[in-house]
Amino acid sequence: MGEVLLVKPVTYVNRSGVAVRLLTEWEALDIEEDLLVVVDDTALEPGRPRFRARGSAGGHNGLASIEAALGTRDYPRLRIGVGGPPAGVDSADWVLSEFDDPAAEDAVLASLPRLAEGVELWARQGIEAAMNRYNAAPPAAE
Repeated sequence: MGEVLLVKPVTYVNRSGVAVRLLTEWEALDIEEDLLVVVDDTALEPGRPRFRARGSAGGHNGLASIEAALGTRDYPRLRIGVGGPPAGVDSADWVLSEFDDPAAEDAVLASLPRLAEGVELWARQGIEAAMNRYNAAPPAAE
């Protein structure tokens, strides 16, 4: 595994594409091999990972911005489940707020070591290996 660069944009999420485009221009990356975009996902249960090699933004404004900036949907991404908002709560407000459910917060925090392993596997062996190992059901609680 070569050098790994972790980048956290300081833009608003819906402007993430600006940061990604600048990064790809600066680093001359192969976006299908060298880039992994990590985002939250309200459609997944808290802590659940979903690696994908490509796909639609699926309503995620950050992914839509990246897709527009890169001119393609063909870039790997890791979606991390945070659970959905309660009825009547705006999704943007939901993902920008603190967890109000301790069990959901615990699930996300408990998943972090496994997610880090998944990112390391992606860096070493690629998106297919990460998808095959981490998109299955989470391991049973010990």
